[in-house]
Amino acid sequence: MATDAMRPLGASGGSSSARLGSSLHVKGEITGSEDLQIDGSVEGLIQLDERKLTVGATAKVTADIIAREVVVYGTVKGNLRAKDRIEIKKDGSVNGDLTTSRIMIEDGAYFKGSIEIDKSADKDKDTHSAFAKSSSPAPAGKTI
Repeated sequence: MATDAMRPLGASGGSSSARLGSSLHVKGEITGSEDLQIDGSVEGLIQLDERKLTVGATAKVTADIIAREVVVYGTVKGNLRAKDRIEIKKDGSVNGDLTTSRIMIEDGAYFKGSIEIDKSADKDKDTHSAFAKSSSPAPAGKTI
């Protein structure tokens, strides 16, 4: 029944992942460098910069989320920032602003907020030219 807890680290394959069970309630900040699946409730901040966060169907998350990839089956209230992509599944619910380079919202999903498609992750080499264009001096005022 609890064989996952007894399994040595690394015995599950190449990538490490963690799971927050449905009966667990966390208030505070979660940071880490492994994939995470949440089935319980979380209030605060979730920061998994280069990893995947899965919000399970029974999860209730009231937090800002920063991750490489976010998949939502449950309920999220907060802003999501994903370097790669955000997916909101058909029974998922998100109330907050999304910033990502790729987005997928399935039919039946609930979403309220704004979406910003961040192309800088895809075009790192174009970043310098984009900044050069936007950093031109402001136009001079009236000449007297």
